[in-house]
Formats: sequence, C-alpha cells, structure tokens
Amino acid sequence: MRLQEKHLVRLPRVGALVLPVLLGAGTARAQAMRDVIVATTTSTQDSGLLDSLTPRFEHQCRCRLKVIAVGTGQSLALGARGEADVVLVHAPALEEKYMSEGTFVGRRLVMTNDFVLVGPPGDPAGIKDAGRIEAALTRIAAAPGPFASRGDSSGTNILELNLWRKAGITPAGAWYLQVGQGMAATLRVASQKGAYALTDRGTYLAQRQGLELAILFEGAAELLNIYHVMVPNPQVFPNLNRKGGEAFAAFMVSQATQAYIKDFGVARFGQPLFFPAAGKSEAELVH
Repeated sequence: MRLQEKHLVRLPRVGALVLPVLLGAGTARAQAMRDVIVATTTSTQDSGLLDSLTPRFEHQCRCRLKVIAVGTGQSLALGARGEADVVLVHAPALEEKYMSEGTFVGRRLVMTNDFVLVGPPGDPAGIKDAGRIEAALTRIAAAPGPFASRGDSSGTNILELNLWRKAGITPAGAWYLQVGQGMAATLRVASQKGAYALTDRGTYLAQRQGLELAILFEGAAELLNIYHVMVPNPQVFPNLNRKGGEAFAAFMVSQATQAYIKDFGVARFGQPLFFPAAGKSEAELVH
C-alpha cells in the first residue's frame, strides 16, 4: 500500500528562493521539529474522528499534525523505524510485542469500538443466526463467500486471520479477495462484489451511504476493538519530536478529548462510533 501522508495545515506559499531568507536555516529546522508525525490505522481517519480532532490538537500545541494513515502493522513499523513521533493503533498482541522489545514506551488505552461482519443484505451464507463467530466464518467459507479481506497486515487483518485460524479454516481461492487497501476501500470492494467483510463499526457507519452492505453478525466478545497510543522509545530514537509525540498521546487521553470521543458520531448516526476508555485496564474491557 502506498503511504498517504496528510498535511492538515499548510504553511503559506513562499518562493523557493525567498524562504531561506525569511526563515533562515536554523528557523526552518526549528519549524520542522514542531511538526508532530502520527502513524495511525485508517479507521481513525476513515471514520472522520482524527480529522475532527486535529484542529483541536494543533490549536492546543501550536504545532502542525502530519498524519500517515495506514494499517496498524505498517504504523507500528514506521514507529519502530523512527519515522513517526507517535502511533495510534489497534492490535494489542502486536503492540505488546513491540513494548516488550523496548521499541515503544508509554502505552495508554484510548478508546474502543467493535468489529462486525457485514455483507449483502440478503445474507446468502446465512450468518445472522450463526451464534458464534467461528460458525459465521464457516458458513461464509462453505457458501463459498465471497469474502473481502483487507490483506494489508492492519489490526483488522490480523484479527481476521486469527478468527479464521480459530475456526479451523485457511481462506484461499477465488472466493477470498485480498484487497490490500484500507477499510473504506475494502468496504467498497465488498459492496461491488457482493462479498462479506470484517470491519470496525465506526468506519462502516461513516462509509455506509452508497454501500450495499448490512451488519449481519455482531456482539461476540472476540470482536472487541481496542485502541492504544504509544511513543517510540526516546533512548532508541533520540532525534524524534519526543515532546510533540508525548503531547499528542496526552491529548488523546485527556478528559476533554475523551468527552469528545464519547459524543462523536451521535448527531449524525444516532450512536457513537467509539467509546472512551482512558484510565481503564484492558482486563476491565474484556470482562
């Protein structure tokens, strides 16, 4: 997948020859250090949450937030290479691995939502009454499918593959479509192909207009979606914008941002797209 970097605030246009005179090399470097680079999953952007929070953070920190929205696997890899000041991701097992290796520090719980299985409203595989997620996937594979997978090592893709594994199924063949793109793009492919897909609820609700997809399976404990924020270890990456990364992490778990997350999506969709979780433990959420 091609990385997409979104510059949410742009500097005024200045001629290439004039810029060094106006800023000076030292000032230009100082300005660059004020940029905060966040690598995050596409769901935080496709849902509209990060776009909505960005101006609030920029006003508070008096900086510019530069967003790289890719899958969680790629976001963590960017942070692990020192190419992001902070990461906002949702793959707990993978996050814990990086934490144990000392690559990241300061892991904090931010919010949750849940994953759902969507598909053609007619539900040709009959998964609505499957009861368990393993049974739902077994019916999709037996139909067979089609099933649209993100196929991008994202948190969603990692969960999906784990669920297939638990169901004793190795998805392969023409019915298993590996899109290799973000959640919104995968949902569009699923809609076009009449396929099932695993998606976070927030992105589905934000993108559902124009999609021929319905939520057909939900509520399983295995489908809880947990987001954490982490910063790369400053001892490993001393040249990163440590203050900026930590400021963004603190902003995401602040009382004001948590209150905003609680209400985000209610006016438009009649329900929140995420649930604030700062200060809680992962064990509290699971049980």
